[in-house]
Parts: sequence; structure tokens; C-alpha cells
Amino acid sequence: MKHNIKTTNVSLTPALSEYLEKKLSHLDKFINPKDMEATMCYVEIGKTTNHHKTGDVFLAEYNLSINGKVLRAEKEEFDLYSAIDLVNDEMENEIRSYKTKKISLIRRGGAKIKQIIKGIYS
Repeated sequence: MKHNIKTTNVSLTPALSEYLEKKLSHLDKFINPKDMEATMCYVEIGKTTNHHKTGDVFLAEYNLSINGKVLRAEKEEFDLYSAIDLVNDEMENEIRSYKTKKISLIRRGGAKIKQIIKGIYS
């Protein structure tokens, strides 16, 4: 999976970059290997405001494009690393939901064709 990282009001340190790479590589196992080349993930991390000192001021956002379908996850937290963890979990759930819907659509189509064939030969 290809990815593009954008930072807002924070600097991308090597430690943060390595942490993001590790988290994004975790999502690779949920994506079909045939779709891996066409998959693009846009990551945005940063501070929502500069004047707040406490509260949910760090933002992590993933926009994942799989074969034209865009999946999105966004979280605000008090710590940048926890925001990345939570948005990664949310994106994992989004991918699982997308795959489940896709598989159930194929199965419903197959069941419909089977009903039509049974109706013709009965």
C-alpha cells in the first residue's frame, strides 16, 4: 500500500515516521493482495489548534482509497500517539466492514442466480 503523510502544526520526527509506518503496515494484512498496488492511504496528523494546551488537541486522519472506494477514519485525542492508535483501530474496522459488505453482495447475487436456475428447471 502506498501512503502520503501530511503534518499540520507538528514536525514529522523519525520516531513518529517509524511509528506511522509500523501502524500502516499493520493494515496491509486486511487488504487483498490484488488490490495492494491500487491502494493509496492519505494520512494527516497534527494539532488542531496552537493556542490550546490541554484537551483533545491532536488529530489523526486516514483516507484510504481502495479501487475507487474511499474509507475514512478520524480521531482527536490528548496525545498524538494515542490518536494514531485509535484511528488505526477505526480504519481496521472500516476495512473489515467494507470487505464484509462486498462478500455478502457477491453471495446474494449467487443465491439469486441459483433461485432463477431452480425456477427454470423446476
